[in-house]
Amino acid sequence: MAKTLEEMASQGYEKLSRKEPLMKRNWEAMKDTMIKHYRDQPFGPTRKANYEEAIRKATIRFDKEKWKEKWLDAMRV
Repeated sequence: MAKTLEEMASQGYEKLSRKEPLMKRNWEAMKDTMIKHYRDQPFGPTRKANYEEAIRKATIRFDKEKWKEKWLDAMRV
């Protein structure tokens, strides 16, 4: 029997919950690469410094409830 939308959304929610720590680690690990690639762009020193500061302070967060709600809304159309 086919799963309901609610069952599928719950499965996606659980998968996101399991992957969240890895996604956060990957985000932190890529910060230096993002900064390096931005430095290679033709922007001025102030713009580059602002970008670097923002990336260093940035964190990644997940709103799993919002994801689930938006996914269900999109799939019901």
